[in-house]
Amino acid sequence: MTRLFISRDSTALSLGAEQVAAAIRQQAAENGLDIDIVRNGSRGLYWLEPLLEVETGQGRVGYGPVQPADVASLLEHGLLEGREHPLYLGNIEKLFYFKKQHRLTFARVGLTDPVNIDDYLAHDGYRGLKNALALQPAEIVKHVTDSGLRGRGGAAFPTGIKWNTVLNAPAEQKYIVCNADEGDSGTFSDRMIMEGDPFVLIEGMTIAGLAVGATQGYIYLRVEYPHAYVALNEAIAAAIQRGYLGENIQGSGKTFHLEVRRGAGAYICGEETSLLESLEGKRGLVRFKPPLPAIVGLFGKPTIVNNVISLASIPVILDKGGEFYRDYGMGRSRGTLPLQLAGNIRHPGLVEAAFGMTLREVLYDFGGGSASGRPIRAVQVGGPLGAYLHEGQFDTPLDYEAFAAISAVLGHGGIVVHDDTVDMAEMARYAMEFCVEESCGKCTPCRIGSTRGVEVIDRIVDGAEKDKNTELLRDLCNTMTYGSLCAMGGMTPYPVLSSLNHFPEDFGLQAPKPD
Repeated sequence: MTRLFISRDSTALSLGAEQVAAAIRQQAAENGLDIDIVRNGSRGLYWLEPLLEVETGQGRVGYGPVQPADVASLLEHGLLEGREHPLYLGNIEKLFYFKKQHRLTFARVGLTDPVNIDDYLAHDGYRGLKNALALQPAEIVKHVTDSGLRGRGGAAFPTGIKWNTVLNAPAEQKYIVCNADEGDSGTFSDRMIMEGDPFVLIEGMTIAGLAVGATQGYIYLRVEYPHAYVALNEAIAAAIQRGYLGENIQGSGKTFHLEVRRGAGAYICGEETSLLESLEGKRGLVRFKPPLPAIVGLFGKPTIVNNVISLASIPVILDKGGEFYRDYGMGRSRGTLPLQLAGNIRHPGLVEAAFGMTLREVLYDFGGGSASGRPIRAVQVGGPLGAYLHEGQFDTPLDYEAFAAISAVLGHGGIVVHDDTVDMAEMARYAMEFCVEESCGKCTPCRIGSTRGVEVIDRIVDGAEKDKNTELLRDLCNTMTYGSLCAMGGMTPYPVLSSLNHFPEDFGLQAPKPD
């Protein structure tokens, strides 16, 4: 029997993967072919989806992008033997885009059947948990601390410090909460993990529970991810059945239960305290800090709140040791970061690489430049609240501190590309408008400041007292940055000010004279 691999990833499905699978089944039935179709995650090379891979004696061979009408031709040309065809790609892992990556967290995504626990175990799954079960909680936390892992959700707070705080907080009940409310534009790494390798997230959360003495975990999943919801629940059921979740995990006497809870589509619930309010059944409003969730979190108990990628990075750290993970990266940015390329880019997709690569390398070596063929003018990194970078900043290394030095954020690793036809005044206005729509409304600088921000930008563009209104916009951004309760209002000025500073001509303003 020949095995064929076609992704069940949301992006692949939107591009026709289901129809391709159906066409192959139909052709196989009509021609008496003995095949097995495995619905894997995506390799992350989205410009090649739907991607079809066939298992041969020389390894897996890829073809793409495949449409249903291509199936008969592929079979005629020897698809099942991995032979040449106009859509032939060869071994996907040898393509430049793939082989130059450092796939640690995403090692299995696109390789395995996401909900087959035997497949997960055969590809080094649950080795990290096995090691964790033999360690004391403080030893687990030390591995995480030694790895240098920082929160991959955007805040970049050292994960080991957060875990250590929860470990040392006295309480009868503690919780592990996964923030899977991935709402930033141009980001999809969380979804890819949950759809393509849900067991790695489950294993990471289980290890976190062992590390701090938490027996209950929740995955707070954005409602717009129906395929992830199905995959997570299938994987959780399989883990419980095989003794990797629930009571007496692998005969250790340890307990960890896990549930998936869906949000209702509020961007603000990506902020950890709003998320906790929502999990408790309340309106998603930001909490005052302190106290921190690590001390007073879900239902008032000590709680670890980590992003999907943070938790999914834990198994490899406990499998290979903190020092192994720390050996990747630069400065205080250790390990790898999944970068997501979107927007006007020739090769959209996911690149997992060690910190230190420059933005230019990602845009051109991996992304292939703009899809339109025009010059890349502006790149927004870090979601809708991230700064816009101009061409003169493209050589900045992908590093938290390097980005902070140019008043930018690396955030969740989302990269959205614009060519030279973009109107940056429109982009700045959109940032303020986004804040108007998504603010929880609890604090005045965010709630009122964003509304006034839209009005002031409109006045500048319309030519009404440009100098006075430009000064007013800067003053307003300063108030939002330092007066907002959370990053929603505090970071909205990043895209606004970067647009104003780097692209003043789009606002009808003169560029500042060089010193």
